[in-house]
Amino acid sequence: MPKELDDRRNEASFVLIPGAGGMAWYWHRVTPLLEQAHHEAIAIDLPGDDGAVGLDAYADIVIRAIGERPNVVLVAQSLGGFTAPLVCARRAVKMLVLVNAMIPQPGETPAAWWGNTGAVAARVAAATAGGYSAEFDLSTYFLHDVPDWVLRHGPSRQRDQAEAIFSQPCRFDHWPRIPIRVIASAEDRFFPLEFQRRVAGDRLSTEVDAIPGGHLVALSHPKALADRLLRLSRDAL
Repeated sequence: MPKELDDRRNEASFVLIPGAGGMAWYWHRVTPLLEQAHHEAIAIDLPGDDGAVGLDAYADIVIRAIGERPNVVLVAQSLGGFTAPLVCARRAVKMLVLVNAMIPQPGETPAAWWGNTGAVAARVAAATAGGYSAEFDLSTYFLHDVPDWVLRHGPSRQRDQAEAIFSQPCRFDHWPRIPIRVIASAEDRFFPLEFQRRVAGDRLSTEVDAIPGGHLVALSHPKALADRLLRLSRDAL
């Protein structure tokens, strides 16, 4: 096989689903690193602040972005974990990577996920052990390791997540029979590492791949995340 054809066969299309708010900007430090490695990177923008748009419509947007691409590595951050299985149920992908993600059971709502998994109790226990406030605020739980200059050069207004989506069931029958990998940040205060290990084991029977960083790892440690995505993609293509 000619080298250029073999190289093309090994090129991945990374389709990147953001978390709450749905802003493609979340991935802006990761996409150039994936592209520099000669892969395609597609950051999805979701209308997270539109209460009339739900999980199924989120999946529609992702599927349209995928189109007919053959070597898709689907990556979902945080709340994006509720969109990922809906996409996989309708469109073949080579691999699914969940990053600090909510991992739903079939038919579960995002609102029910918190109690079903014990997420809040795990967050509070980690805060007590770590010596930081158990009362949620953005600085403590999301921005503690994001460089100030990243935030200064970001959008003037972050997009809020409409509450309506949290009552919508995630309608899928089972997780896809493809490679599913879970990346968790070692310093994630929102979904602590040990909590993510437990949920991934219980719900996907898989181990967690830990990297440095907090919950918004694509903003705080983009190279560590991109390197891990590239390494994992080599197993799928």
